Amino acid sequence: EAKLITEDDEPVDNVFSEKQQRLLTEPLYSSWPGPGDNRKFLACANVGVFNVARNPAIVPDMLLSLDVEPHPDIWAKEHRSYLVWEFGKPPDAVVEVVSNKIGNEQTTKKVKYAVMRVGYYVIYDPELQISDEVLTIYRLDGLSYRRHDSLQLPELKLGLTLWEGEFEGFHDTWLRWTDEQGNPILTGKESAERELAEKERERAEKEHERAEKERERAEKETALQKAEKLAAQLRALGIDPDAL
Repeated sequence: EAKLITEDDEPVDNVFSEKQQRLLTEPLYSSWPGPGDNRKFLACANVGVFNVARNPAIVPDMLLSLDVEPHPDIWAKEHRSYLVWEFGKPPDAVVEVVSNKIGNEQTTKKVKYAVMRVGYYVIYDPELQISDEVLTIYRLDGLSYRRHDSLQLPELKLGLTLWEGEFEGFHDTWLRWTDEQGNPILTGKESAERELAEKERERAEKEHERAEKERERAEKETALQKAEKLAAQLRALGIDPDAL
């Protein structure tokens, strides 16, 4: 392990890839309760995965592994990367964001992930660099991958979707995780904004209820004043309103 090259100091491909990677990791920690039963998970972007110590790492744009927990000392060399023998299992899913035609996402990497026994392999190709499809999902079947035609990944209790919207000032089409009902898992900012909007809605409802009660009180008061005025007029005419 002392000879492992765990970082190569090369920058990520581009601004879009960097933001896309974080959009696939941050929401899981901000808003996803996990796969249930208090099971832990690890979501990482651009971290090397070692299946065999003597082989170079393969570095997916994003990985998700269930039922694992990183070592508290993440600075130690043996804990900086995803070492399959340390975690006891391969990642459950990896995502590759295609930014050029030389990444080998459909060839070498696909074979390596299958050998590693990664359950789901996702290729997001927003500019159609290597495929005529923007999103391709593979599911491990035996020793190789088969095309997975659903956007739901049932073993993970997650799904995927192509979402058009703004993320950190950039409007584009993004790959996002969804829950089992197909709803995008919110970023921390979106969650805070939704909570604020919900509080504002509740405040507006309470204000509406208060205004409605005030209106009803005013109407009752006006009706009572009219009744009292009418009663006074009847008495002035020598008529007892209570006898009517």
